[in-house]
Amino acid sequence: MTELRERLTDPSSPPDDSALAAWLGDQPYQLWKELAELIERDYPGVFIPEWLFGGKKHGWSLRYKKSKSFCTFVPERGRFLLVIVLGKNERDGFESSRAKISSQTQKIYDDSTTYHDGKWLALTLQSQQSLRDALVILGIKGKPKMPNSVFDPDAQERAG
Repeated sequence: MTELRERLTDPSSPPDDSALAAWLGDQPYQLWKELAELIERDYPGVFIPEWLFGGKKHGWSLRYKKSKSFCTFVPERGRFLLVIVLGKNERDGFESSRAKISSQTQKIYDDSTTYHDGKWLALTLQSQQSLRDALVILGIKGKPKMPNSVFDPDAQERAG
């Protein structure tokens, strides 16, 4: 069972950058900002980030969605949790790209439950390696608009 971390639960308004930085801590906040900027850059005009309030238990989260959810950023005290739901075809894509993903993230994937709407991955982004894994998985979830995107699992191989 996963440990429930403290969440931002003040319903009056979503957290601003300074509140996020204080809540997450330096490294998680930097990874949060880096991933948000990469999504904006490589998926221009595709996703509109939307703050959602999930009540006192779940607190605030930032969802990137077009017609279906791309990913959700969850700020926890001292930790950046990234939630990605993978459907059947996306799970096949994960299996095809398994060699490009760290063993730690592969274990999280293998241990995650598959529900009727897909396999729910909850990744803690805590290092550049965990960020690279998230980029590969998000690239499987949605093809980026930009050529040679960091989200394209094959771009680095082509660049060689």
